[in-house]
Amino acid sequence: MSVCSGIRADGGRCQAQAMRNSEYCINHHPDKAETRRRRASRGGKRGGRGRPLSELQETKMLLKTLAGRVLNKSLDRSDASVANQLLNSYIRCISVELQVREQLELVERLEALEAAVQQRKDERRYGA
Repeated sequence: MSVCSGIRADGGRCQAQAMRNSEYCINHHPDKAETRRRRASRGGKRGGRGRPLSELQETKMLLKTLAGRVLNKSLDRSDASVANQLLNSYIRCISVELQVREQLELVERLEALEAAVQQRKDERRYGA
């Protein structure tokens, strides 16, 4: 396989491997602008897989503090109960957020697979 003929933003030559039957990698190929745009738009949308874990750790600490304050009678049980309900709602939101993120990632992976299959069909059809 050959090296990409594209020029990087800093003026140097791209060192990535060129795509099959092309002189460019996916980052420099003129026909792959939409693919690059979709990939770039994902960047800021992911909060990182560590964020939900840290949020859950904080919530666990709050629950532990609530329990301790109820047990030592520095917090009324009814106030602690309402706080617990709110924290449970917060945990549910985190869970739904993770499910949505997983679904979006699966859709992206499926689209990539479908595009690869279509590309192979096109290569066979046009002999590229």
